[in-house]
Amino acid sequence: MDKNKENLRIQSGILFVAVVLFSLKIFAWYLTHSVAILTDALESIVNIIAGLVGLYSLSIAYKPRDSNHPYGHGKAEFLSAAIEGTLIMLAGGFIIYEAVDHLIQPTELHQLDLGMLLVGISAVINYGVGFLAIRKGTKNGSVALQASGHHLQSDTYSTLAIIIGLLLIYFTGIHQLDSIVAIIMSVVIMIIGYRIARKSVAGIMDEADEKILGKVIALLNKSRLPDWIDIHNLRVIKFGNILHIDCHMTVPWYLNVRQAHADVESLCTLIEKEFGSGMEFFVHADDCVPGCCPVCIKNDCAVRVSPFSKKIEWKMENLVPNQKHELSTPS
Repeated sequence: MDKNKENLRIQSGILFVAVVLFSLKIFAWYLTHSVAILTDALESIVNIIAGLVGLYSLSIAYKPRDSNHPYGHGKAEFLSAAIEGTLIMLAGGFIIYEAVDHLIQPTELHQLDLGMLLVGISAVINYGVGFLAIRKGTKNGSVALQASGHHLQSDTYSTLAIIIGLLLIYFTGIHQLDSIVAIIMSVVIMIIGYRIARKSVAGIMDEADEKILGKVIALLNKSRLPDWIDIHNLRVIKFGNILHIDCHMTVPWYLNVRQAHADVESLCTLIEKEFGSGMEFFVHADDCVPGCCPVCIKNDCAVRVSPFSKKIEWKMENLVPNQKHELSTPS
């Protein structure tokens, strides 16, 4: 199945599950009058809103590139994740407000056993769907799907904590524990919401993905060819499920256009083989200068002006800056 269609299908399922579980939790709150269960239900409203936003963003993100969007529409996924993380934090703040109010004025609880059973069922379903969303989102390179999965799993953790709190109330009769548990879990989900929003903002701002950069650099060091005198100005940007990589590659100055292009193609093929075809790779070929000779590993160069002195290991520090490698460059 096409990855884009699969992501949309999974996101549609997440939205459906969110609606069903919200109804289940509202019924559990109606039976028990528990503020902790109410907060769990309120977070499910966020799940529904986030599901709608995620579904819309995915439908936009997978539109083909056009003249107005030469890099495609993939960043719509980051916007979805940012909205979802913000909604999670807002829900956490509202839950704390409600919990403090009920802590001051405790409410008598009813049918806790049935209420715990219902929210327990919702926790199992949420975790399973969240696990599937994270796995598929990671496989298909979908930030929005991963955010939805983490959100569902955070909902599961908060639900489990609420069940533990309700068990304590059931056996001790201390109703204030209902609000205390709700406050604790609100702080937890607000932290999770912040992390989701932070990651999405980093994507919108084209923050360097050091994990991917590290993988690319390790691959380049492992498969380095003699004509690849150096690689610099290396950048990695994600546009939805598209990975965009561009860099400058220094090659011997005497290569003709066809020979230089062959080296560029070798580099592109290497990266595509490792990261898949869902990527864009743009390489600018630079000619070498006399200062490159001491670090050039090409041993059959007939025009070398100075002997080889030291092989510079390619690292984040010398591949990211827009500067050809010489001995003065940090190694």
